Amino acid sequence: MSEKLKVGILGGTGMVGQRFISLLENHPWFEVTTIAASPRSAGKTYEEAVGDRWKMSTPMPEAVKKIVVMNVNEVEKVASQVDFVFSAVDMSKEEIKKIEEAYAKTETPVVSNNSAHRWTPDVPMMIPEINPQHAEIIEFQKKRLGTKRGFIAVKPNCSIQSYAPVLTAWREFEPYEVVVTTYQAISGAGKTFKDWPEMEGNIIPYIGGEEEKSEKEPLRLWGEIRDGQIVPAESPVITSQCIRVPVLNGHTAAVFVKFRKKPTKEQLIEKLVQFSGVPQELELPSAPKQFIQYLEEDNRPQVTLDVDYENGMGISIGRLREDTVYDWKFVGLSHNTVRGAAGGAVLCAELLKAKGYIAKK
Repeated sequence: MSEKLKVGILGGTGMVGQRFISLLENHPWFEVTTIAASPRSAGKTYEEAVGDRWKMSTPMPEAVKKIVVMNVNEVEKVASQVDFVFSAVDMSKEEIKKIEEAYAKTETPVVSNNSAHRWTPDVPMMIPEINPQHAEIIEFQKKRLGTKRGFIAVKPNCSIQSYAPVLTAWREFEPYEVVVTTYQAISGAGKTFKDWPEMEGNIIPYIGGEEEKSEKEPLRLWGEIRDGQIVPAESPVITSQCIRVPVLNGHTAAVFVKFRKKPTKEQLIEKLVQFSGVPQELELPSAPKQFIQYLEEDNRPQVTLDVDYENGMGISIGRLREDTVYDWKFVGLSHNTVRGAAGGAVLCAELLKAKGYIAKK
């Protein structure tokens, strides 16, 4: 047990914090030893602080119930207890930037689920199967922060997980124009139907900030490190609409793609099912064995049948067919709070540990 790295969860009482805690139960490398949250939760046991707001379908792990929640603003105190932290704090963007940097400066690596640092030029934003090489930017970031082991790494927005990996698998066919509409679950807003009854039987055609993230963040994933910063790719051009739908977990995307090179359906499917990356090579604990599955049935992927594919860490694709305006179209599905949030961050941390960036203090 003592060989495991000690992990702190910043913002541990919210939905993503809860997801971190449930995913890290019995993790072979990491152990949650510290939970920090807002001052109003500090001093209570985790069980008391969460109360009736536990939102996971599995019970609260016994190991965390009696952990006394710390004040997330007491940076030095929290950092002294842990080897690294996961960040899921609910604050303004500026406050998040400041507090994550403060933790990094205590020589504590921060793996963040938040969007605040996604465009900080020397902060890697990673889907480990797509751009593990972006971890190399950490050395430049440490120089800026004046740290030896402290840094920030982030994962991208949940909305892009169901199509960015697909477009990555198809890069050699040169996709240059993409139209995507995402149908996003309410847990992406940190809600359940109990919290948000007006979502039942309803659709809301707007999610603040989401369309810009859906269009721009994939380009940063495909960018390259130049002069100590990540320079985003210039293509494909992506345009999107993001819609909130009455689903608890699972973001679905309907995607249309134009290619410079004209692939066949067989070639496209072959690239999807063969696509794997460093997490699969290294057999990281949270890595799906099969990252992308292709489903032949006309009525798949479906949230109820497919959202938990590979424990929520895999991506399901279906309905690939030729289009009359674009070249090809497909439907993708990913689990927004597992692969799209906490699970994606855990996989990032596993990659960073495997590469030597995260170690015991």
